[in-house]
Amino acid sequence: MWTPAARVQLARGSHPYATCLTDTEWAVVAPFLPRPAHTGRPRSWPMRLVVDAILYVLRTGCAWAHLPRE
Repeated sequence: MWTPAARVQLARGSHPYATCLTDTEWAVVAPFLPRPAHTGRPRSWPMRLVVDAILYVLRTGCAWAHLPRE
């Protein structure tokens, strides 16, 4: 039921897809991911977007090449 308290808790804000991690979920996941290397090429994509894309593919079953542009 969409009570005011539930609406605030379940609001996704700027997260366009249900598979996007909330800030709280990201705070749990982020420490387990590798830190950027000091040498070599910088990352092309932020790790949060990469994790969101992986979760989207796992949830929807779409091909990696068919991911939405955003």
